Amino acid sequence: MSGKTCVVTGANSGIGKETALGLAQMGAHVVIVCRNADKGKAALEDIRSVSGSLQVDLLIVDMSSQASVRELAKQILERYPRLDVLINNAGAAVPKRGVSADGIEMTVAANHLGGALLTFLLLDLLKSSAPSRIINVSSQAHQGAKIDMADLQYERRKYSSIRAYGQSKVLMNAFTFELARRLEGTGVTVNCLHPGVVATNIWGTNPPLPFKLLIALIKPFMLNSKQGAECTLYAAASPDVAQSSGKYFVKSKIAESSRQSRDPKLMGEIWQWTERMIGQAFS
Repeated sequence: MSGKTCVVTGANSGIGKETALGLAQMGAHVVIVCRNADKGKAALEDIRSVSGSLQVDLLIVDMSSQASVRELAKQILERYPRLDVLINNAGAAVPKRGVSADGIEMTVAANHLGGALLTFLLLDLLKSSAPSRIINVSSQAHQGAKIDMADLQYERRKYSSIRAYGQSKVLMNAFTFELARRLEGTGVTVNCLHPGVVATNIWGTNPPLPFKLLIALIKPFMLNSKQGAECTLYAAASPDVAQSSGKYFVKSKIAESSRQSRDPKLMGEIWQWTERMIGQAFS
């Protein structure tokens, strides 16, 4: 990965931090993108220290805020002449329904729309740097999630953090597959993946009680963050998948995403909804 520039969102801890560290150890110039400046600075120091690389930079963003994402994209375009890998890793499970600075339900704003907007804004740089890769970190939680295109923000349905999280990953996968189709022939590949059941703080410090009990039961069997980053690093750096696009990976192997995430009609509806919500059209 020497000479390549990689952007990793949600990199202050967990899978994102381990992914950034792995890329730095491979020789890449890594830009870690974090929401909290203090945690970001601590992660930056750790990654530089462990990897022995000074080619690690920090940028601050709130992925749920479209103004913040646009400012992040502006900084990346101003500072970096190329972008070889964009990893949309940032994500969260929100215990109670809330809205972002843009008035959008927080889970879908942070987990899907922020990454989609950043991707659109950086597409020209990715194309000019081709061959390049986009990796969207999804979850098996998308399997069985219910999509209601008339109520994606849980304005009428009863809110559930687990269901909202799963829905956001269906949106991410469907968006990935449609983007891959539109990017054919550009040299830019785009894939999504399930990192495994990883012991991270994605549910925050106070997860819903049912999930808290579940975590207590299965935590001894969960992957650590380093193991959880393995599939992302594979998708970002392995020559074996250099030509793969529009795929869903589990355990560093191509797997089947849910049927609804691969439904052409639904993919088109999600694409149009995404463009409308972020105020940015694909070009």
